[in-house]
Amino acid sequence: MLSCALAGSGLLLAGCARSTASPVASAGKLPVVAAENFWGSIASQLGGSKVVNPNTDPHSYEATASDGAAIARSRMAIVNGIGYDGWASKLIAANPASGRVVLDVGKLLGLSEGENPHQWYSPSSVQRVIAEIVLDYERLDPKDTAYFEQRGAAFQARELADYNRLRSAIRARYGGVPVGYSESIFQPLGEDLGLRLLTPYSFAKAVAEGVDVGAADKQTVDRQAEERSIKVWVYNGQNVSPDVQRVNQLARAAHIPITTITETLSPPSDTFEQWQAAQLASLSAALHRATGR
Repeated sequence: MLSCALAGSGLLLAGCARSTASPVASAGKLPVVAAENFWGSIASQLGGSKVVNPNTDPHSYEATASDGAAIARSRMAIVNGIGYDGWASKLIAANPASGRVVLDVGKLLGLSEGENPHQWYSPSSVQRVIAEIVLDYERLDPKDTAYFEQRGAAFQARELADYNRLRSAIRARYGGVPVGYSESIFQPLGEDLGLRLLTPYSFAKAVAEGVDVGAADKQTVDRQAEERSIKVWVYNGQNVSPDVQRVNQLARAAHIPITTITETLSPPSDTFEQWQAAQLASLSAALHRATGR
């Protein structure tokens, strides 16, 4: 089911989560939909009392008739793009509407299919999406421009405070520490934190895409764990493939601290910033155990 952010309206409507009821835009509100719950959470908070938001797992998603109806009514739709949620773009194209704004994150960032689609793990990309959502809200509802500006400023200053503080602290204390990671979702964040990412990107990309990992990459990642070349192992708890399970076991045997991340909001009731801050705190604790810093 699509996430709902009712700023007017959307696939993911604010407060909808995985509701089976089709969203109904309240009077004076802008109907907004989002294909993923992380973008939906941000859109909902930026829209406040003027918007409705989206929640779904794109890997298991199957569009429903009510989703098509929600899109048909929407005036703004947010999709990740970059080959991640093609179903959403198809659904939007099948339900055209004059004047609807479609925010395709990949297009906004100048990324194409084949590049890392997990841009919600890139703090700089998140910043660009936040700014664009606010601008789009203002274009669609110019009379409430001051309201959206205030929501955007408050979100940056208050809601993202812990997220930004933890990132800065990890970068300052643990920059350069070698870590391993199971999937490409962690790469943008790991780079932002200044960590030394030893896992071959081809390994992480293959795991994320659900394709076979090359033998040379398996050997490299296994050896890094066995020889303790990595100080911490980070894996996606929502996608524990046999290759990931094997490295988890090797890391445990080598007494390497392990921490998990997830691809989508976990728990689903968390906001984007609560989810990310909790993961950063867990990563910081693992780095502390590994280095004593």
